[in-house]
Amino acid sequence: MALQKCPAYSRREILASFAAAPALAWGAGKLPVAPVAIARCGSYAEDQAALLRGLFDKIGGLGALVKNKTVTVKLNLTGSPALRLQGKPLGSTHYSHPAQIGAFVRLLGEAGARRVRLVESGYGTAGPLDEYMLDSGWNVRAIKNAAPQVELINTNGLTVKGRYARRRVPGKPFVFPSYMLHPAYEETDVVVSMAKLKDHATCGVTLAMKNMFGITPASIYGDDAGHDDPNESPTKGRVETCHLGKRQPARIAESEIDPRSSREPGYRMPRITAELVSARPIDISIIDGIETMAGGEGPWIRDHWRGALRAVKPGIMVVGTNPVSTDTVATALMGYDPRAPKGQGAFRECDNTLLLAEQMGVGAADLKQIEVRGGRIEELMFRFTA
Repeated sequence: MALQKCPAYSRREILASFAAAPALAWGAGKLPVAPVAIARCGSYAEDQAALLRGLFDKIGGLGALVKNKTVTVKLNLTGSPALRLQGKPLGSTHYSHPAQIGAFVRLLGEAGARRVRLVESGYGTAGPLDEYMLDSGWNVRAIKNAAPQVELINTNGLTVKGRYARRRVPGKPFVFPSYMLHPAYEETDVVVSMAKLKDHATCGVTLAMKNMFGITPASIYGDDAGHDDPNESPTKGRVETCHLGKRQPARIAESEIDPRSSREPGYRMPRITAELVSARPIDISIIDGIETMAGGEGPWIRDHWRGALRAVKPGIMVVGTNPVSTDTVATALMGYDPRAPKGQGAFRECDNTLLLAEQMGVGAADLKQIEVRGGRIEELMFRFTA
């Protein structure tokens, strides 16, 4: 049976639905909220350092956030480097773009960051992140030389002897009471989520918060994770434990609260994402929508209700310090209602991560409470559904 597409709405109708969204049940102003900066950018050939500097200046400046601090930057390198959409460069579709990464590292150095760590759980490998990035066609040397002290770390396992860091989920968790993470997420002052503006097949949208789904090490949470101790040489993706719940993590980590809960990815992934950003907060969110893809999060997605995968050029950038605020603005820029419940809009097949993170006290997913600086949503909006 053919899947129906969501009905198309005008910008005016979308914005009107945002304005009519119900206020937070516990009252306005009681959840963290922060201004979000947005800007137009048509190409990566434009000065990315100047673009990012301008965005940070609109929310108080980068130096105030990173000076004399260790900064850990979670990249978005989802899926194998061998998988490409229509042969296009990875950074133009579903990976963080190397030009923007290099520019941001340079800005961190100029702003006085003591140390910069670029981290990601490389798909199907615990090998050096340098090699993973080289396979992606990047100039790794240029990125590492962009600031005085830059490290590249594959967080899928421990490459040197050490201990994983346990991060507890505050309040009342949904799925796991805590997560075991690479120490890079503990031994740091600032965590940055450097994400791509994309649809997601089972999480609605994948922005700054969903990018943190990838911080769970495959050595503990992956298909071939260890049962007692972590498997420090994982070779498969992180699917069974977090996505589908077909197995429990290695015993070094706590098991699920309720192993009988739903195994549906549209239930699990939004909840695990909300838990992760609650347990390991994001301090800076950068969402790249200059060039990206619509219809899904990567070239492996097939036959989704949003239509065929396609490369798109929204030409927008989003920066903020509260991840819920930042993702809320980014979701609106995609033409979606950030407060849509399951079954509607971007969240047709899943629960709304924004509302779940709001429920956990991470931030307010309410446009009426967020000050947007640098541009207007209705002027920069790029509709992701045809």
